[in-house]
Amino acid sequence: MPTKITWARDADSNSVAIAEFSHEPTSELSIKSEILVEHYDDQPLDFLVDERAVKFPFLLLPSERIELWPYLMPCYLDDQVAVADWVTEFWRAGDARVETYGLLDQINRAIASNFTYAAREEVGVQRPRETLESRSGSCRDFATLMIEACRFLGLPARFVSGYATTEDIPAAMGATHAWTEVFLPGAGWKGFDSTGGVMAGSNHIAVAVGRDPESLPPVAGAFGSEDPEVKSELEVDVSVTRKIT
Repeated sequence: MPTKITWARDADSNSVAIAEFSHEPTSELSIKSEILVEHYDDQPLDFLVDERAVKFPFLLLPSERIELWPYLMPCYLDDQVAVADWVTEFWRAGDARVETYGLLDQINRAIASNFTYAAREEVGVQRPRETLESRSGSCRDFATLMIEACRFLGLPARFVSGYATTEDIPAAMGATHAWTEVFLPGAGWKGFDSTGGVMAGSNHIAVAVGRDPESLPPVAGAFGSEDPEVKSELEVDVSVTRKIT
């Protein structure tokens, strides 16, 4: 048992629990969480985009650019050429204006349809160019690619970590899930799940959001041992059940 748990909020207003432990040795750390969530976003397509943003490209207001600047800046500068080449499959400068939502939906579905999902146990996020080269990745890799594509187009985007009902998105079974939120004037932050090629709705439970995909590990910390032969193993099990009332 932790000797102390302190709750705090980070810059994105995510709830963060900081656990402190005694120095007594132990062979196992178990973190269990059970929650009941009431979800009302059962119509993900029921939103209105501001008239100026219905067609892409559009200009953000100066006040919006100030507030959203962190979500417009790419996280992987060295991958911008690869991302740009891929995005031109959907839209390029000089093309006629297109429906903003339609463009985002097309990119979102293209990742789900043309890339192979592969669960990865490695720490961290796969770089966008690696995902493009291998045409495969995990949910967090797909979300990262979607984010960088949106930012290349000048659309504010952020990373979301949470859970999804497994009957709708089998890839979410037994693990946390990740997707993208894009800011659309008039509608606010709207979720796009590039693993399932769908919009986030009542089957998605957001736990944390952030600008940088690397900044949102569900659990972070360290342990030590005087025995150099000590090794660690990690097991994660997630179950999400939807109850309709």
